[in-house]
Order: sequence, then structure tokens, then C-alpha cells
Amino acid sequence: MQEQSTLDRLDEKVSQVLQQLNTLKSENEMIRTELMTLKAEKELKDKEIERLSEENEMKDLEIDEIVQKIENILG
Repeated sequence: MQEQSTLDRLDEKVSQVLQQLNTLKSENEMIRTELMTLKAEKELKDKEIERLSEENEMKDLEIDEIVQKIENILG
């Protein structure tokens, strides 16, 4: 009877380990998916930042040109 009880406990522990393994696999997959989504969002934001930086540089050049024209007019 003692041996059966030990086998039952072992079976229960193995079942718990398998359940925990499956839970961790699911969590891992969710985290992987979230990571991929966040990487894609970061890439889009990086491209937007780059575009805005270039746009800002162009605006600065335009401002410099306007200032130069004003200085030329004023002498």
C-alpha cells in the first residue's frame, strides 16, 4: 500500500510539472509575440523620428535662408 501511495504521489507531481511546463510554454509564446509586436512598433517609431528629424533639418535650412534674405535686404 505504501508503494502505491508513493507512485500516486509521483504521478501527481509529474502531472503538476507537465501542467507547469505547458503554462510556461504558453506564457513564453505570448511574450515572444509581444516582443515581435514591440520590435515592429519600435521600428515604425524610429522611422518616424528619422523622418521628423530630416523635416526639422529642412525647416532649419529654410529659416537660415529667410534670415539670410532679411539680412541682405537690411544691408
